[in-house]
Amino acid sequence: MVSFGYDGTAFQGWARQPGARTVEGEILHGIDRFRLAGDGTVGHLDVASRTDRGVSARANALAFESPLPAPALLRALNGIAPEIFFRAAVAVDPAFHVRAADRRTYRYFDPPRGQRLAAWRETARLFEGEIDVRSLGRSIPQEAPVRRTVERLRIRRRDRGLEIEVVARSFVWGMVRKIVAALREVDVGRLSRPALADALRGHRRLTLPLAEPEPLVLWEVAYPLRWKYFASGPSRARVRRNGAEEARLWAREKVLGVLSEERTTRARPP
Repeated sequence: MVSFGYDGTAFQGWARQPGARTVEGEILHGIDRFRLAGDGTVGHLDVASRTDRGVSARANALAFESPLPAPALLRALNGIAPEIFFRAAVAVDPAFHVRAADRRTYRYFDPPRGQRLAAWRETARLFEGEIDVRSLGRSIPQEAPVRRTVERLRIRRRDRGLEIEVVARSFVWGMVRKIVAALREVDVGRLSRPALADALRGHRRLTLPLAEPEPLVLWEVAYPLRWKYFASGPSRARVRRNGAEEARLWAREKVLGVLSEERTTRARPP
């Protein structure tokens, strides 16, 4: 089993799709190209979490059989694509199920929009514990509550924006993004806390929007084992890509700053 991450904005989601660049498709192509599965082929990948288009990962996990020793396997995997990085590895029994993680941690970085931190934290407490997630997913039957247990929902101020951390053993599709959307709706007054509390207790169902996918990161997937082998560092291709991306973001920030100054100047009375 290997721990890996990726820049989700470079892919059309996790699952392999004809004609689309996806994380799974890119990894499968690399495994085949570098013959990392030995004489056999890998038709699909067992992965801890299947992320949507635009969602990134710091530490997802997957498993497949390879004859290579772990250090060599990590080096080879890190040559697949600069947007994907492999961090650590450990040998597991063939019967091991990578989806059977103890818990998953997501972090959402909500950009500055005048959020009231105290209000967000008060609303966040409604989500902790066992809740009905029918309002927080897609294609979930309406007849009976569907329960999930949220171990922790913490909100911190980060550079004027907010960092929302959600920890649970399992999630339904879109759950974290709908939690963020619910926090926003309560903050601006379009949704009341009592109505949200009723929905999370299973007494009603809400129609919530989905928060944008790009600020969401699968932060960690925890198992009752320790990673044994670790990658020595980022590949040269990844270093070059990260440097180019940082330079692009720096230039974009400067352009926006100049345009903002120009708007301010034009708005001043003569």
